[in-house]
Amino acid sequence: MKPKINRKGNKNKVSNYDTCQTPAYAIEPLLRFIPLQTIIWEPARGEGILARALNVAGYHRMISTELKPDGVDFFKWTPHVFDCIVTNPPYSIKYDWLERCYSLGKPFALLMPVEMISAAKAIKMFQFYRIQIIFMYPRIDFKMPKLGWSGAGAQFPTCWYTWKLHLPKDIMFHNVSEWKSEWASIYKKNGKA
Repeated sequence: MKPKINRKGNKNKVSNYDTCQTPAYAIEPLLRFIPLQTIIWEPARGEGILARALNVAGYHRMISTELKPDGVDFFKWTPHVFDCIVTNPPYSIKYDWLERCYSLGKPFALLMPVEMISAAKAIKMFQFYRIQIIFMYPRIDFKMPKLGWSGAGAQFPTCWYTWKLHLPKDIMFHNVSEWKSEWASIYKKNGKA
């Protein structure tokens, strides 16, 4: 396995390396902590897989946007009304993203690399604001920019960094393997990837 490479990002343009798509089953650990009437903002929708999965799970009050030159700028625009952010943000600008989420003051769930827990920039924010984390196993198999759904997924573990979702514990663990086939059949039944 190749070592993970941290690439410097740009808040104004999403790089190809940041276009990994999140499979539907990755939302499973969050579902019991977000009420169905919640207005969810998914600000890094990519192909829209995460937003569709939330919709299939019963969340019908969604705002789905994308950070691209022709899209909505997450760092400058905010929906008039929303209750929570749920997204897999571009990792090359993950610290900027985390800072922006905290500044908005709304609950959030960000799917990001586990390594952030020991990064100085993140630690300062975690200490000041607090954080709750859901570690998932096995690793999430993302749709990679050049490999597609090859099953070669991420070369690194990810977890949900959550704030104000009121998890029962600050650190939780969730086995997502049982949900992979469940979500695959739901999507197949609905004719969605």
